[in-house]
Amino acid sequence: QVQLVESGGGLVQAGGSLRLSCVASGSIFRINAMGWFRQVPGKQRELVATAISGGRTNYADSVKGRFTISRDNAKNTVYLQMNSLKPEDTAVYYCNADISHLLSAGKNYWGKGTLVTVSS
Repeated sequence: QVQLVESGGGLVQAGGSLRLSCVASGSIFRINAMGWFRQVPGKQRELVATAISGGRTNYADSVKGRFTISRDNAKNTVYLQMNSLKPEDTAVYYCNADISHLLSAGKNYWGKGTLVTVSS
């Protein structure tokens, strides 16, 4: 079993910053990728940013230049530094990870989410 636990959400004014963290724990052989998605009520969950083993990162166009994803492999942790926040960034942010176990291929896991609210 694997658990992903997010932290760092909250209320911030437009133009402000927040840093989200997500720690993976449990039966982990290798973390292949970690990332962040977000969802607002009535809309589909959307990709925010991903960080793949080897250092490659990918961002949604809407957050490029404002958000930065990073990983601490020793701590099985992924971060999302969010700067210049806008009211449209308001959403529940979910951590996602593709994790391989000793005798199986990669499986996809989700955290329970952390709410980010940006006031105008």
